[in-house]
Amino acid sequence: MRFSADRPLNVQPATVRDYRELARRRLPRQLFDYVDGGAYEEATMRSNESDLERVLLRQLVMNDVSVREQATEVLGQRLSMPVILGPVGLAGMFARRAEVQAARAAEAVGVPFTESTVSICGIEEVAGATSTPPWFQLYVMRDRAYAEGLMARAQAVGSPVLVLTIDLAVVGARHRDTRNAMLGDPSTWAKIRRGVDLVSHPRWIKDVAVGGKPLTFGNLADVVPGARTPEDFKEWVDAQFDPSVTWDDIAWVREHWKGKLIVKGVLDPEDARRAVDAGVDGLVVSNHGGRQLDSVPSTAAALPAIAEAVGDRTEVLADGGIRTGLDVVKMLSLGARAVIVGRAWAWAVAAEGEAGVRKMLDGLRADADVALALTGSNSVNDLDRSNLA
Repeated sequence: MRFSADRPLNVQPATVRDYRELARRRLPRQLFDYVDGGAYEEATMRSNESDLERVLLRQLVMNDVSVREQATEVLGQRLSMPVILGPVGLAGMFARRAEVQAARAAEAVGVPFTESTVSICGIEEVAGATSTPPWFQLYVMRDRAYAEGLMARAQAVGSPVLVLTIDLAVVGARHRDTRNAMLGDPSTWAKIRRGVDLVSHPRWIKDVAVGGKPLTFGNLADVVPGARTPEDFKEWVDAQFDPSVTWDDIAWVREHWKGKLIVKGVLDPEDARRAVDAGVDGLVVSNHGGRQLDSVPSTAAALPAIAEAVGDRTEVLADGGIRTGLDVVKMLSLGARAVIVGRAWAWAVAAEGEAGVRKMLDGLRADADVALALTGSNSVNDLDRSNLA
């Protein structure tokens, strides 16, 4: 039974939730829980999905929907569909050089890939593997000179968009990581349990632990020595994340970033207006996938008021709980220009690598196409609240 995690599913994965189940079997428990879990009691993480499920589409028939279009433009970039692969920290621990695999899949489908500051593969490696430069995600750090260096590296490879994550002044309590002894100084017994967990997944050991080296934070290799567990990430977070940051710091970012700038982590219309006043090109309605402050609104609940407040002044994107192409259509109908998915591609790459990410995106596209047809819509660019029941 110990090695049952590597047994294949009886069916081919067809949905994002299928990929989640296959990832659960293939990843060591500590890594699966790291990407799968949320903060505190995970209420907000669950509501991201459940609130989106409760949004109802308005079915309209007998319209000419023989032509349906999903291509759109976001921040000056043409996308084949209104989906962006979002930043996922430590993704290279889920599959061999996972960020490169996901970036290639995104390029093949015609959507952007966003490189995380704490990716395993560095920005240069990802950019070198594709002809379409990735977007780059950045945290506001205490060491501003180091952050400026990261921005310079991203600009050097042609990154067109900087995604400034602003909801990590402090880190929410992620109890799954605590239970798995991923945080803090683990006891001897906890180390044994973690070791048993790892050796019970020989496929992962071959693909990632051995074949995926070097397992270092590619963008932070000179300041963070390793990436064997999220403990390394936690130590770096505690030392570098800056709780003193304010909207005035957007001017500092603008001084060093010449491309498009969006902020990720907005949940309130007042913050959305402040972001626009600070001069950003766009914002992401996000609660960090329910991984920060629990008991805050889901993104589906927060999105309409934010879109109404600033949607005519800036580009509004959204993430959180998106599992199907129907969810994509719902988010666009609620006011988003496009959506960002994180866990969906992390599960897919853990399950089937680059091919899994590509099939996951193709599945979202197919779902969205059906939703367009049966809501009487010809284009994702025409979706609004009238498409909801």
